[in-house]
Amino acid sequence: PKQKEALKTPAQRVVIHHTALQNCKGLAECKEHLVSIQRLHMDERQFDDIGYNFLVDREGTVFEGRGWGVVGAHTKGHNHDTLGVAFMGNFNNDTPTEEALRSVKQLLTSGVSQRFLHSQFDLFGHRDLGDTACPGENLYASLPQLRSLK
Repeated sequence: PKQKEALKTPAQRVVIHHTALQNCKGLAECKEHLVSIQRLHMDERQFDDIGYNFLVDREGTVFEGRGWGVVGAHTKGHNHDTLGVAFMGNFNNDTPTEEALRSVKQLLTSGVSQRFLHSQFDLFGHRDLGDTACPGENLYASLPQLRSLK
């Protein structure tokens, strides 16, 4: 990262995204996808780093983007108090796996227990806060499962 801006913790909101790319399979291919997303965000969009705090692949592997306690660049006008989590894939076409949903639930539970995330956080799809189709129809339909951890 070029620089890191501290997020006022605990974060009050979580914003769910999709990468809108083809789904990756296996650790090596998913790491390649991560590098290409980081390159796009830093080189073309002029972000300090990959925009998301965390990303998860279809197998449920969680990858750290900016990590806990760092302001992301994922939801214009809403980054100051949010944590951005991206599911890797295009969820206009794909359906999120139970493994990925379970891993994100565990991630958010961990964030609450470590006090990086407020225990009464609100969870949104990117489309709730901006003019976008993100996180795709199929992932958006799964958001109640993620909200159920509260």
